[in-house]
Amino acid sequence: MSQADLLNILSDLITDAKKAGADAADAIVADGTSVSVTYRLGKLEQLERSEGGDIGLRVLIGKRQAIVSSADRSKEALKELVARAVDMARTVPEDPYCGIAEVSQLAKSLPTLDICDPAKVSAETLIEKVKACEAAARDVKGVTNSEGASAGWGRSQVAIAASNGFARAYETSGSSMSVSVIAGDSASGMETDYDYTTAVYFADMKSPEDVGRGAGERAVRKVGGRKISSRKVPVILDSRVARGVVSHLLGAINGSSVARGTTFLKDAMGTDVFGPGINIFEDPHRNRGLRSKPCDAEGLANKQRALIDNGKLTTWILDLRSARQLKLEPTGHAGRGTGSPPSPGTTNVWLEAGTLSPTELMADIKEGLFVTDLVGQGVNGVTGDYSRGAVGFWIENGALTYPVHEVTVAGNLKDMFKRLTPANDLELKYGMDAPSLRIDGLTLAGM
Repeated sequence: MSQADLLNILSDLITDAKKAGADAADAIVADGTSVSVTYRLGKLEQLERSEGGDIGLRVLIGKRQAIVSSADRSKEALKELVARAVDMARTVPEDPYCGIAEVSQLAKSLPTLDICDPAKVSAETLIEKVKACEAAARDVKGVTNSEGASAGWGRSQVAIAASNGFARAYETSGSSMSVSVIAGDSASGMETDYDYTTAVYFADMKSPEDVGRGAGERAVRKVGGRKISSRKVPVILDSRVARGVVSHLLGAINGSSVARGTTFLKDAMGTDVFGPGINIFEDPHRNRGLRSKPCDAEGLANKQRALIDNGKLTTWILDLRSARQLKLEPTGHAGRGTGSPPSPGTTNVWLEAGTLSPTELMADIKEGLFVTDLVGQGVNGVTGDYSRGAVGFWIENGALTYPVHEVTVAGNLKDMFKRLTPANDLELKYGMDAPSLRIDGLTLAGM
């Protein structure tokens, strides 16, 4: 279905909602086509193709709102959708902060972004990729088993419209490939690890051989892991896990959490949250960016900005509702699904690289831990307390020595942010990215 057809469906839906008694309404439709395959131990295990979509309608009557979604777009089903939404909106409790954007708040012009690969990827192509990927992983000496390789491709159309006159549709695509393997045996101990790649354009992904070798080599390196005694040491987070630090920051400055007062950074606006020289940027308009989009889900303009500027927190992540709660201007950060109201969220975010390589970052560490994997979700968003299981390599006299497992890394995010030093190995490839990070003075709880 064309973008114009999707927008016409939404326009008719909003018109019908207002005729049925809604004061305002908005609607979203998301259509998608996807193919995915799984390959294990030299055999195809799974092949899935899907086509479909959902349509969601939000209606507002005064300060009451209701959201209803459906996969059925027949005339009868859409009439029922409108009736159910309006009936629900008349009975739910009032929400003083809900509402669509004023016309003056809407984006005046929108960029054209390169976020959809015109090429269609076949199941046969995906099967060739995962076959080569798993073979490369299993060819690594020391790999003893495979948990399988997977690949997928998809293309989506998104259309959003509202009774304030906003209407926009755009198309996105994405491809991914991953593999997980096991190294070692019952005598030496078994370890598992993985690697993956993802991109808007299929051709931009890493080669299957690189992904496979990466997974195999990571798994083999972990065999023979030792426990260590508890102590306080510098810790270096490998770039693959370091981006979790960015994720913790985004959760802490999310407008919904700030409005509820349930974040350890609730009073930190305009203060030095990180050390000097640390910058964290967002760019919703990056071409081929995995999270790029031309505007937010409420029709507001979005833009490139520094969330952290030379260590200082510059903004909250706000949609219209959280902005009204905090009596601030919205920041164009609304996201939305077909069955839920808008909520704050970010696009492409990265922590700026430093000047030293990971090797140079650890050169002066007499004892420390290089973390390659983190386990569990032991992060308290209210207090900032941080405690997660870790796997990695022990650092002695500036060099990696033996693998380490069954250790817990603990600290507080407020302190961790201030003591953070970035390496120079940043790669923009996941939509939320960071270089390897050194954080001094973390507590290791071992044996």
